Amino acid sequence: QVQLVESGGGLVQPGGSLRLSCAASGIVISINVMGWYRQAPGKQRELVAAITSGGNTNYADSEKGRFTISRDNAKNTVYLQMNDLKPEDTAVYYCKANGTFWRSYSAQAFNSWGRGTQVTVSS
Repeated sequence: QVQLVESGGGLVQPGGSLRLSCAASGIVISINVMGWYRQAPGKQRELVAAITSGGNTNYADSEKGRFTISRDNAKNTVYLQMNDLKPEDTAVYYCKANGTFWRSYSAQAFNSWGRGTQVTVSS
């Protein structure tokens, strides 16, 4: 299986910045789309940003201009640079990716979620 491991969360003051990272491990052949989602207490999980293998990006309207998603295909890693953070950005941030990997001598599809990293914006 392909596992996704997030890092970079923490406590930050309003107006501050954080950079999240998510690395995929396993015998990965290719990753199509990598994305970040978040879930605040009592709310549904929502898309924050996504990026294709070719670099095309998609952002939720509330994050445009503040967040930047990028990826390093050689490292199977996706990043989320978050600037001008607001208290409403407080949530658990999850990484998601889909693609193909080697298993039992054949290529198989995967669609994996990370376990999440907590981001808290508070003074």
